[in-house]
Amino acid sequence: MSTALSEHPDVVLVGAGVMSATLGTMLKELEPSLDVVMFETLHDCAQESSQAWNNAGTGHAANCELNYTPQRADGSVDISKALEVNTEFDLSRQLWSYLVGKGAIPDPRAFLHPCPHLSFVWGDENVAFLRQRYKEMSAHHCYHGMEYSEDHRHISEWVPLVMDGRDEKQPIAATRITTGADVDYGALTHLLVAQLTAQSGFSVHYKHQVTDLTRTEDGRWRVTVKDLGGGDTQTVSARFVFIGAGGGALEVLQKSGIPEGHGYGGFPVSGIWLRCDVDEVSVRHHAKVYGKAAHGSPPMSVPHLDTRIIDGKRSLLFGPYAGFSSKFLKHGSYFDLFRSVEPGNVLPMLAVARDNWQLSEYLIGQVMQSSTHQFAALQAFFPRARREQWREAVAGQRVQIIKPDPQETGTLEFGTELIASSDKSLVALLGASPGASTAAFIAIEVLERCFVDELATGGWRQRLKAVIPTYGIDLKLDAVACRDIRASTAKVLKLENV
Repeated sequence: MSTALSEHPDVVLVGAGVMSATLGTMLKELEPSLDVVMFETLHDCAQESSQAWNNAGTGHAANCELNYTPQRADGSVDISKALEVNTEFDLSRQLWSYLVGKGAIPDPRAFLHPCPHLSFVWGDENVAFLRQRYKEMSAHHCYHGMEYSEDHRHISEWVPLVMDGRDEKQPIAATRITTGADVDYGALTHLLVAQLTAQSGFSVHYKHQVTDLTRTEDGRWRVTVKDLGGGDTQTVSARFVFIGAGGGALEVLQKSGIPEGHGYGGFPVSGIWLRCDVDEVSVRHHAKVYGKAAHGSPPMSVPHLDTRIIDGKRSLLFGPYAGFSSKFLKHGSYFDLFRSVEPGNVLPMLAVARDNWQLSEYLIGQVMQSSTHQFAALQAFFPRARREQWREAVAGQRVQIIKPDPQETGTLEFGTELIASSDKSLVALLGASPGASTAAFIAIEVLERCFVDELATGGWRQRLKAVIPTYGIDLKLDAVACRDIRASTAKVLKLENV
């Protein structure tokens, strides 16, 4: 849907994925009078990383992803990152519950389904790690209800498909949390954009590409946009710009020319899934089962066998098999990486290339894998898997952050990062995982960094607490608040609660 283009919007959102849709939703809830314009290069929203088959839909609550809980040298397990992500996902649950409660999202089942989250490992060393991880996580209130087992028969009750045909003498262990979910972020994005377009003061313009950003003397941003359908170029003058264009965000950030973005680069990682749509197979597996990542692999390459429920159809997804592509977007150009290179980020990018040979070797090895090797990785999770029941599916592109440091070198970051101009009139979101799952947390971070006055004196803080009831409360520390909000959001969202 596209309407007349507002020439002087308060806010421009670049990209029509779950990030822009979430921030736009939050802003319109806090200040309904805002004039918000969204631009998207493709023909519809949620066509890149937010699209359901382009991500795992885990609803990253850091229940099962072992890369969030590294083991220390002394054998203990660091759960601090997991706790951060775990409670950030609570903010998304609160936003969704609020929208369901007011009728903006008619039915949470349109994008969200209960699905247990499991970690599953084999081998004595990995079993010892998972046992220690369970000991530390289950002692914290955020992981109330976590179960652990090393018993084959017990685990086969949780995930029969994973255990069918497995060597009974193989040392194995699993943890399970029944309160997890499968999230269709593509469907969620469509729901968010639909309720935004129903409001006055919001418009979305598809097949419109932001080609330039220029600061004007009055402190606003002149946003130049090309209509890819008609070929015309237009400009709007915006008070605030959010660049949430996924893999395309780096290029738009560079066009803005803000000093804070100087030196940033991107490292693209592609992926392949194996997908099974055979009902007799998918009906036997209702869980998201995560294993341990290969040494040197990026976080999004942690192998997992997932239940996916998309458009009412249950399927299974395994992977991803990581690889390298010079594209920054699935619908992008093979020249994306090369176009992103500029004088300011050459040294950081070279430093990352020098210091991450292990990652490079891993990605090259993944690219060179035969289909036989790929299927063998699936059979480590699902011993009786049959090749004819699975097909390849291309996952979304992920662009990892290459971050400059004062020594003119660079580091490869595997999270997400907000880069804001000094006057807070523009902010770009770079990075990938945990991404969509923490969209509400990221939106709140944008509000706190760029709308300080409105939160302090404009009444936004009170309105924000109506949307996010635990705003200002640290759920990692407040066990009662954590328990209560999870119970209330589970009821509204039709999720399990323990």
